[in-house]
Amino acid sequence: MSMHKPNDSGQEPEEIDTSKGFESSDVRVSGVVTFLISLAIFAVVTAALAYGIGKVLNARMAKEDGPPSKWARTVDMRPLGDLASSAEMQNKMAEMTQKFPTPRVQTDDGNQDVADLHAREDLLLDNYSWADQAQGKVRIPIERAMELLAQRGLPVATAAEQSPLMAGEIRPEIVAPLTNGFSRTGYELDQAAQQAADSRQVGQHK
Repeated sequence: MSMHKPNDSGQEPEEIDTSKGFESSDVRVSGVVTFLISLAIFAVVTAALAYGIGKVLNARMAKEDGPPSKWARTVDMRPLGDLASSAEMQNKMAEMTQKFPTPRVQTDDGNQDVADLHAREDLLLDNYSWADQAQGKVRIPIERAMELLAQRGLPVATAAEQSPLMAGEIRPEIVAPLTNGFSRTGYELDQAAQQAADSRQVGQHK
């Protein structure tokens, strides 16, 4: 059985033998070889361009950074491993960051700094400490200070002269305290909840 291959040039169509059931002609090797050579040339040119661009960028950054010093030097971080799960590596990282002058970039979003600040304030508010040891002044806990104020009362201040109000002005009146202290952040509340849960677990195991 034979069939005619379509021909758009107007010439006599070529007869194709389909009795074998498969294509009897071979693929053109020259086309495959040309494609592979072109692909290899493209890969080599791309790698050369990438290498050249990298060298140019590194040279520019080195020029902007200036000569190496104790503050500008290359540090290999690979020996530190996984910082998130290695306490030893985290300590090494902390030692390295302490070498940089202040102000330093925060390693978190600032929640721990606020928690540390509130912890220091709690120590001053809830414990006795020296305010001025040379003069014998002692800082007392705030609860004790409130008890003493409730017993003795606040000193009465002399009335200060008030200037007359201008047209359209209203004298401000304070009807409530301006503040009742700082509020705990969400980070501190989560820490307190975690500590309470840990305490309950320890109590259950006992």
